[in-house]
Amino acid sequence: DIDLAFNNSEQIAINLSEWESMGDWRLQFLFRDRIKTVTPEDVARVAKLYLKPSNRTVGLFIPTAAPDRTEVPATPNVAAEVKDYKGNAAVEAGEAFDPSPANIDARTVRVTLPNGMKLALLPKKTRGGTVHATLVLHFGDVKSVTGKGTAAQLAGTLLMRGTANHTRQQIQDELDKLKAQMTAGGSSTRASVNISTVRASFGDTLRLAAEVLLRPVFPETEFEQARQAAMAAVERGRSEPQSLAVNAMSRHVAPYPKGDPRAIPTFDEEIENYKAVTAADVKKFYGDFYGASSAELAVVGDFDAAEIQKLAAELFGSWKSPAPFQLVKREWTKLETVDRAIETPDKANAVFFAMATLPVNDLDPDYAALVAANMMIGGGPESRLFHRIRGQDGLSYAVGSQFVAGSAEKFAQFVSFAFCNPQNVLKVEADFKDEISKAVNTGFSAEELAAAKKTHAQDQQVARSQDPNLASQLATNAFFGRTMAHQAAIDAKFAALTPADVQAALKKYVDPASISIFKAGDLKKAGVTP
Repeated sequence: DIDLAFNNSEQIAINLSEWESMGDWRLQFLFRDRIKTVTPEDVARVAKLYLKPSNRTVGLFIPTAAPDRTEVPATPNVAAEVKDYKGNAAVEAGEAFDPSPANIDARTVRVTLPNGMKLALLPKKTRGGTVHATLVLHFGDVKSVTGKGTAAQLAGTLLMRGTANHTRQQIQDELDKLKAQMTAGGSSTRASVNISTVRASFGDTLRLAAEVLLRPVFPETEFEQARQAAMAAVERGRSEPQSLAVNAMSRHVAPYPKGDPRAIPTFDEEIENYKAVTAADVKKFYGDFYGASSAELAVVGDFDAAEIQKLAAELFGSWKSPAPFQLVKREWTKLETVDRAIETPDKANAVFFAMATLPVNDLDPDYAALVAANMMIGGGPESRLFHRIRGQDGLSYAVGSQFVAGSAEKFAQFVSFAFCNPQNVLKVEADFKDEISKAVNTGFSAEELAAAKKTHAQDQQVARSQDPNLASQLATNAFFGRTMAHQAAIDAKFAALTPADVQAALKKYVDPASISIFKAGDLKKAGVTP
């Protein structure tokens, strides 16, 4: 069977992918070779080890004397069914929209309501008359929200679980009638609602969103369900390599005191917080903080801007925040370099993370160069980490890196990651260190940078062509008092970069010896000595 499979290119690809997902594509050949040496005694030994009553699941079929069966009709003649079919009216076509920053700014209507809420409205013809909106509320400051993170998170979770006029199910029924999708959530310092619908339903959907935000009732039964579900999610993460490694890394990056909105709790602390929080705490947080004095509503799609501006003023224009808002900023400090191994027994998958923090934001002159460096190091399938760790050495089936910088704070993170067999985790680490050292010390080729520039330009254009992404970007711009000219300036800097620019920025901010390592998995069983 194995020999025959290798005569079929499709089967070769599928089989290699399956074995790679188990740790390494070469295991397929190891398995093939081992089959040749198997004896009847080997089979008997393994059967005795695994095929025993304590290791089985049993299902019973109990027949009835008079079974009630469903008669399945004969399959119809498909050709006859579709012979004279005529479709419905064609879907409304959208316009050929130019997603350039300049055109987006020219088409966007920006308004500030009397209570301070900012609107960014971009009407355009879209396929099917679709409309996408993002509504964000900002509230509180470091001092006022400290110790209230769990209540804040549950308040956001429960926004769509019941209002003064609708139950949770009735809210969903209304959305179904409106051909609309809506999600809501919240944290210590913000809450948001995202909407996707069509032109005819957008006004009513926005009214429903206003009801969700202004008139939630936080039912006790829904509160308890959300609390139990949140605790169950935390419990699941206790033994998962990825959850444990991410938690350890996040806590290292955020050395803030317990309860601070920037602090990351341990799993035990999260469970304690959920056990202690009450429905009254959630209602109090909502009453103390929710309002629209510091808020943005961005809408992109097929709608009438004047009509929606009037409706937004009617729904939100007089809703003021009960407490002042001040942006909570992360502060960059030089962190201790750590190499932390987390043991997760009986977990066949391992994770590797490498992390560095940088005193940079997206206004920094070096920002574009650092974005380019990340793209070439691990930002996609053409990156060095992907080629080395996955392509060349076959050590990981998912590998890459991310660079994320703040806007109002001088704080950025460069994170590399890989998922692998525990036996390979130290090899992954060695490959990563070698590649990051080469990038810092020898830089990048002109060909690599040219490819990165092309990919970046395409990615930005695609992102601006996707209306949900564009609505989110317009809301963010409104919050920071920006236009799309900010992104255009970054794009221009990116296009003008030289390999020397990129290497200089990387060398300035990233010291390979100061990168912290976090890895988790069944390392002992794999014979890995951290």
